[in-house]
Amino acid sequence: MKSNTKRIVINTIGFFAIIGLAFGISTGIQATAKDVKEKEAKDTRPTVSIQTMYPETHNVEISSFGEVQPLETTVLAAQVNGEVLSWNPQFVQGGVVKRGEVLFTIEADAYEAAVLQAQAQVSLAEAALTEELARQNVAQREARNLPNSQVSDLYLRKPQVLSAQAQLKSAQASLRIANRNLAKTQVTAPYDALVMSREIGSGQYVSAGMRVASLSNIESAEIIVPIAGFDRPFLLDDMNGNEAVVTTKDRAPIVRAGFVSRDLGVLDEATRMLHLVIRIDDPYSLNSDAPTLKFGSYVEVAIKGKQLSNVFKVPQSLVNNRKIWLLDSNEQLQSHPVEVVREEGSFFYISSGISADDRLVKDLPEYPQNGMQVKVKMPDQALISYHRN
Repeated sequence: MKSNTKRIVINTIGFFAIIGLAFGISTGIQATAKDVKEKEAKDTRPTVSIQTMYPETHNVEISSFGEVQPLETTVLAAQVNGEVLSWNPQFVQGGVVKRGEVLFTIEADAYEAAVLQAQAQVSLAEAALTEELARQNVAQREARNLPNSQVSDLYLRKPQVLSAQAQLKSAQASLRIANRNLAKTQVTAPYDALVMSREIGSGQYVSAGMRVASLSNIESAEIIVPIAGFDRPFLLDDMNGNEAVVTTKDRAPIVRAGFVSRDLGVLDEATRMLHLVIRIDDPYSLNSDAPTLKFGSYVEVAIKGKQLSNVFKVPQSLVNNRKIWLLDSNEQLQSHPVEVVREEGSFFYISSGISADDRLVKDLPEYPQNGMQVKVKMPDQALISYHRN
């Protein structure tokens, strides 16, 4: 009996000991977890990412827009009268003709006859002059045996010779005019040209001065682009000859090289803008394999400007009211005013307010404040500099 009672007591004590041990282990685990949670909850600093700033040299690029226009447009007129006999197959609206190429011909019979008549007059004048020179030579020989008082210019036939020489010059001038009129029966292109319009046809009678066509020069094209006031300080002192890149605003852009030809010399009264003239050689690619840049195309023009030294390139999204946020050595946020000298695309170029190796905060807390403690989300990364050589 005593043995059974003792066994029961021992079993009861063991049971409660096991229960107590389990409770202690559970309590310890909960306490440990609570401590971990408390420790984790203590770090309430917002997380940010940064990039280290480095100064760079930046070549300013000035962009503007304009329309491609011909260098010159000529209203072509007939210079002689006559019937149109034939015309060049390319002498149609939209056709392209080359410098010196015959556009159309005018009946030349009358002008060929005029040339023959003028040639005959020249021959007669030459013969008359030869005869007068011979008579003058005889008179000069005879005058050697006469007293000086009897020898006059008329006796020596000087007026007759001068008259014959004048008649010869007149005949030569008439021949030159006749040859010129004959040449004008073949009307040629004054330059490589795009035919804008044609107003004559075969069999039509034209008279001198009558408008027959309109041509546009395609040896060169020009684009007049406005330069805003905030871009003017970044223009080079001498822009003439400076390179320009011309790009069409199409789904499949065409890129052509050009250069600054000149500026118009005045500021627009309404906009206060300066206008530069960009020239492109051979826009219709008659002499090259470059893509054709047609008149009327709306294009963007990029021009190289001045060079900025020791500036910092910062995304515009990180600059607010000309201020940026930097991270100091104590991992605290600090707001810094900056001077923006240039805006291009989605970037600002800053000349002061940032120093080399400063750490720019890229993603700010919702309500940033000076002196706010933060922690860096990723290792410090250097801001990539874009140098244009």
